[in-house]
Amino acid sequence: MTRSLTRRAIGVTATVCTVAALAVGPPAAAADVPYDVLVFSKTAGFRHDSIPAGTQLIRDLGAANSFTVTTTEDSARFTTADLARYEAVVFLNTTGDVLTTTQQTAFESYVRGGGGYVGIHSASDTEYDWPFYGELVGTYFTSHPAIQQATMRVEDRAHAATAHLGPVVTRTDEWYNFRGSVRSTARVLATLDESSYTGGSMGADHPHTWCRTIGSGRSFYTGSGHTQAAYAEPGFRAVVLGGIRYAANRTRADCRPENGYTALYDGATAGWSQAGPGGFTSSDATLTSFGGQGLFWNSAREHRSYSLKLDWRMPGDDDSGVFVGFPASDDPGSAMANGYEVQIDATGTADGTTGAVHGFKGADQTARDAALNPPGEWNTFELLVEGERLRVFLNGVQVNDFTNTDPARSLTSGHIGVQNHGTGDDVSFRNIRIRELGGTPPRTGPVVGASGKCADVAGGGSADGAKVQLWTCNGGANQRWTVTGSTVRALDRCLDASGTGDGAVVRSWSCHGGGGQNWAAGANGSLVNPQSGKCLDANGGGSADGTQLIVWSCHGGANQRWTLP
Repeated sequence: MTRSLTRRAIGVTATVCTVAALAVGPPAAAADVPYDVLVFSKTAGFRHDSIPAGTQLIRDLGAANSFTVTTTEDSARFTTADLARYEAVVFLNTTGDVLTTTQQTAFESYVRGGGGYVGIHSASDTEYDWPFYGELVGTYFTSHPAIQQATMRVEDRAHAATAHLGPVVTRTDEWYNFRGSVRSTARVLATLDESSYTGGSMGADHPHTWCRTIGSGRSFYTGSGHTQAAYAEPGFRAVVLGGIRYAANRTRADCRPENGYTALYDGATAGWSQAGPGGFTSSDATLTSFGGQGLFWNSAREHRSYSLKLDWRMPGDDDSGVFVGFPASDDPGSAMANGYEVQIDATGTADGTTGAVHGFKGADQTARDAALNPPGEWNTFELLVEGERLRVFLNGVQVNDFTNTDPARSLTSGHIGVQNHGTGDDVSFRNIRIRELGGTPPRTGPVVGASGKCADVAGGGSADGAKVQLWTCNGGANQRWTVTGSTVRALDRCLDASGTGDGAVVRSWSCHGGGGQNWAAGANGSLVNPQSGKCLDANGGGSADGTQLIVWSCHGGANQRWTLP
């Protein structure tokens, strides 16, 4: 919310922060609704002597954090009826092939239907021949050096599993190498710095802990947890608790893949200015407000089409907002008069509560309530600005879609800032980052083939993998595509090539910036996927309703000609 503002400039108080070890993680901000967790530790290969310590840890966490724990090494528990009893299943240092085909089917249905999975350490050394499990974990173990000390770099300090960590963490464990990075399919929470130890084989991008969604379910994995001593570390115990709470849907996080962002604030305040009274301290790569009412704004440059992400937390009934689209000024009132505020306070009126474009459009309350973490926990905003359109995502869920029609304001160019509302309105921000979408305004409309039929998301499906097909043009939302930079989007998802070979199906998928979602105009009206060098193609030259769209070697035929918005 906003009240009258007084012109005065005060700088940011900066504090140097170095974190070299795991901090003790705080308990959940509020008691979770009770839930049930299954811990599965069957091994068909190497058996870790730390399994009993891990099992006891999870029992202890459950006793203190509102969940009951069932432990088993009996894979017969993996039935539809039995799994339905649990909000999350933990694979604790499992190895080898531990489930039958029938049990695999039951577990896949459980996860895709909304269940949660937590993988600890050698859970990635499990079920190599089961494609769904590879998708669930994200990758597989390949090798490891000797147990030694190493440095982790924490990329996401909003997720409940890593929010208690500093930007840099040093600890001892057995450090896994994996088949490949999971960055295109998961949100990487922490990576290993291979220069800090010997035996790393993945180079500069070595993910260690990550999360992702699978259908309606959630997956969390950490490579830590080899030694018995790990399970006595308060910091690692907090990582496991946060992973379980996320998998059980007791805390929310934006676990969409994230690529191509540039830090605007990650501990350094260069390029920022304070307008108005009060300000922010900068410590532990975290901005914390004091006094007000003022605005800490990025004065280094204006931004046009972009995705802005930032993490925020308030301890209680506090107030703040994120401002976009305003001109440079040392008067915070200018941001109010010429830009737009996306509200953080969850207790205001409908047009002034979390996710609202304050004073202009309220958030979708049902979506907001389902996505919002309570006071004391971190939340993540994405503000997606494309032309005059502003969409607000809370922990990965869209909660607002606003289009500016006020001729006195414009979202097409402007600065961004965060508000220090006043004494007693405490708010913290972390990891403010931006991804530019290019200067060309987005174009929205049908993608029409030479046959006169439209690219169509089958049935208006909103799940990852929904078929993209030819269909008689009808003007529906599932045929309304927005061309933004190199992406082509409908229903808030991206046109995605599932592979690079001839015949790879084209589908609708959560936008993550990967090569399969990049498209460029080619010769003769073609639409080319640069990663594969192949063209968007109506399979078999078909023109009937339901014809699957694929990628195929470019040949200039009619089934590869498209008219974009």
